[in-house]
Amino acid sequence: MFGHARTSYVCLPCRASYKQAYPARSGDHERRCPGCAEPLIHVGSAFAPPSKRDREGWRVLSVLLNAGIRFHKSCCGGPGYRPRTLREVKERMAYAQATGEPVARALVRRTLP
Repeated sequence: MFGHARTSYVCLPCRASYKQAYPARSGDHERRCPGCAEPLIHVGSAFAPPSKRDREGWRVLSVLLNAGIRFHKSCCGGPGYRPRTLREVKERMAYAQATGEPVARALVRRTLP
């Protein structure tokens, strides 16, 4: 394992982010939070956590993670657009409900039609 091959994991209850080595095997993502012992969520290597005090940022992150959205690097750089405010999340959720578009797809839209 190389030292530079690291990815991010988060604990939503603790509002904590951890950089750890990629798992040795596929499916070997079971990591536990050192603070509360809850399972960590693998979020990807292109993740930049909100500050611990940023309640809104962590609420937005929770919505994204619960919708199955992660922060993996693409071939051209970062993970693409991700909403940063509750207002952006609410707009995209309303759009998904009105149009029938899957929530995960609506949440990563840079602009709404």
